[in-house]
Amino acid sequence: MTNVLFILTDDQGPWAMGCAGNDEIRTPHLDRLAASGARFSHFFCSSPVCSPSRASFLTGRIPSQHGVHDWIREGNVGDDTAAYLEGEIAYTDVLAGRGWDCALSGKWHLGHSQLVQHGFSHWYTHQRGGGDYNLPEMIRDGELLTEQGYVTHLITDDALAYLDRRADAIDSAPAGDPPPPFYLSVHYTAPHSPWTGHPQDIVDSYEGCSFDSCPQEPIHPWAIGHGLTEGSLGNREHLKGYFAAVTAMDADVGRLLDKLEKRNLRDDTLVVFVSDNGFSCGHHGFWGKGNGTFPLNMYENSVTVPFLISQPGRIEAGTVVDDLHNAYDVFPTLLDYLHVDMPDDGMDRPGRSFVSTLDGSGRATTTASQGHDAVVVDGGEPGRPEYAEYGASRMVRTRRWKYVDRGAELPAELYDLTEDPDERTNLAEDGGYTAVGNELRGVLHDWFATRMRNSTVDGHQYPISGGGQLQPVRTRPGADPNEAFAGR
Repeated sequence: MTNVLFILTDDQGPWAMGCAGNDEIRTPHLDRLAASGARFSHFFCSSPVCSPSRASFLTGRIPSQHGVHDWIREGNVGDDTAAYLEGEIAYTDVLAGRGWDCALSGKWHLGHSQLVQHGFSHWYTHQRGGGDYNLPEMIRDGELLTEQGYVTHLITDDALAYLDRRADAIDSAPAGDPPPPFYLSVHYTAPHSPWTGHPQDIVDSYEGCSFDSCPQEPIHPWAIGHGLTEGSLGNREHLKGYFAAVTAMDADVGRLLDKLEKRNLRDDTLVVFVSDNGFSCGHHGFWGKGNGTFPLNMYENSVTVPFLISQPGRIEAGTVVDDLHNAYDVFPTLLDYLHVDMPDDGMDRPGRSFVSTLDGSGRATTTASQGHDAVVVDGGEPGRPEYAEYGASRMVRTRRWKYVDRGAELPAELYDLTEDPDERTNLAEDGGYTAVGNELRGVLHDWFATRMRNSTVDGHQYPISGGGQLQPVRTRPGADPNEAFAGR
């Protein structure tokens, strides 16, 4: 049976890897991982902010189905703890039920961080969503503690110890009676802010960097008054800190890969590397992700994330996949890859397995030929669209077009990504593109209407502005769900 090492980073832009074409940032071990398997160039998060995106990875459902709509501001530890995914089935629940030993080392940020939940048997996590990189506040199996050291290394050390225990169990098992396979989530907070406290030698190594890959553009009108942008735009120390956080994390990915190889686990282990959402470091004139502006944004750097996947002998080395895929595809893909049936629970999950892309059987075809929804807009290529949401902001993305709808009160956006890949010219109010916009708006509304048929937590109805979620929207009797979200 196959093991899984699932590495998830925090706020990593799709541009922040050497293998993605950035010759300024040093990521030799991510490049090594990409060379050993497949790199997806158009992999989307379901929401461009951490907690809802992480919930969608685990559940295979969109925020308006699982009810996590913003980063979780309250309910992680203390008297107000709340399990935000209560009632949901995660793929780790399914794997644990089929015999996998499931472990978490790193960020949870889905509520009630002291509760070991959703099939995990090993639980080492942050008390909240992150914090300082040194002397971090962590939880081990329910116990609150303040650790000594750099949090990226602490997460890796915990994961390495777990891998050693699994390898020892394999080595000592009687012939013909192997221990169960493992699923290990390693969730780094890097390269999320703060961009201080990182190994000084790595920070200093970027002193002479020109940072051409992060142009510090004039401030975006939607970012005026946003503290992160106003404190970071043009700030070389923050750029050095961001790059150093990525490079330090990359070195620890190398430690994980080395451990798999040293303990003879690599051939039997699927390794996945992805981030929860993208990030802009001055691109488009702001620092941040979807909540780096208001209105909340759906720029490519916010909704696109790095995605690497590798297993020797099963995934062709050096593959680059340009098809469009989404975080909600991970649930069915992992189960399909591991030959585990999808749960028969009646839950609507919009994702589709892309195992046929990984094994090569579907790589030369469009996703439409694999049974996906198709859209053709003004001569665009056929293929399955991708979708994302963040409160009232909803996006449909085809190979050529992106349309963002925000309702009647906030501006819509339409971009021709073939002619305008940097999303500089909004065509939503251009009369020459009315038909394109109307068609995409119809596709977007129909898709979400289908998903919302049994939803009681439709994000479109809440005042979500990026300030954080204060409580679950469906588990507090008598509470006004509109009070579950903080203002900016």
